[in-house]
Amino acid sequence: MSVATPTPKSGILDITPYVGGKSAGTGTGKVVKLSSNETPLGASPKAKDVLKDLADSLHLYPDGGSSALLAAIGDIHGLDPQSLICGNGSDELLSLLTNAYAGPGDEVLFCEHGFLVYELAALANGATPVKAPEKNLTTDVDALLAAVTDKTKIVFLANPNNPTGTYIPFSEVERLQAGLRSDILLVLDAAYAEYVTKSDYEAGISLVERSENVVMTRTFSKIYGLSALRVGWAFGPQAVIDVLHRIRGPFNVNAIAQAAAVEAVRDQEFVQKAREHNDKWLPILTQSLRGLGLDVTDSVGNFVLMNFKDTGKSAADAEAFLSARGLVLRSVASYGLPDSLRMSIGLDDDNRAVIEALREFLEQ
Repeated sequence: MSVATPTPKSGILDITPYVGGKSAGTGTGKVVKLSSNETPLGASPKAKDVLKDLADSLHLYPDGGSSALLAAIGDIHGLDPQSLICGNGSDELLSLLTNAYAGPGDEVLFCEHGFLVYELAALANGATPVKAPEKNLTTDVDALLAAVTDKTKIVFLANPNNPTGTYIPFSEVERLQAGLRSDILLVLDAAYAEYVTKSDYEAGISLVERSENVVMTRTFSKIYGLSALRVGWAFGPQAVIDVLHRIRGPFNVNAIAQAAAVEAVRDQEFVQKAREHNDKWLPILTQSLRGLGLDVTDSVGNFVLMNFKDTGKSAADAEAFLSARGLVLRSVASYGLPDSLRMSIGLDDDNRAVIEALREFLEQ
């Protein structure tokens, strides 16, 4: 006689667990991790310094509302803290939004090469993930609108997108929002916004300010260099932010993360330094890799996507070749891009090492 056992909710067992970028190579020497879009400059020295003062308060619970951090974010971006919320990385906020606004029978819509967390969040809440085709690895607003049904509850838009590095102009974001029903929540995932210098780009603040169905999420894991501490934030209509506060964990952002993030967001001089390093190397890497015969997608983030399809060699073999030399890039086969690798922009010598290693690989 069989014994009944606890059964998870519908959709959960359909999830393939998220796997981040590898941290170790297969060789025995120095490892250069360029697989997770981490800033090579690390965190602000001011953010590091504040950690030294927290050792004697580790027994105390953090501020549950992250009030000092919300105030600092509001001050830097000119936003009302009442319309902000912090999370354990922006991943938590994306999941909370899905938990609050989508469930069984609902659909969550995003682009075919969108961030993997969107699909995971939909399945975890019993909703159906729906992928709209892209055009030249770039968000196609018309395709997204065509994929909307009566069941659509959330549309996730990563702009810039990971792992492609492409973006759409703000006018296209506005057109997308205008074409959605007012009961559909549009989530603008702007994790890489600080890197974008294009004149026709905007992260989404002004659209949130004049809409009741738009939320923008941001992160401290990229240009701010606080990936290990897991801090993200969202800006949205106060009604939506209120809902998220109701379902978040009571102390969802730890005290160390809050204190470091306050200093990091206020140190915009360091942010500019990181941006300038990226601005220097993004075109150099793009041109150098194209010079090797690779198809490199135009990127506005802190990473580049390279395709090996026309080289006569595979992305998997390239990854293995680089890994043996301690150069760790990201396979993006799980994103539906089996012929490609994604490379985070690293320090000067690390970038040069990848270029030379790929030259050697392709000339074999």
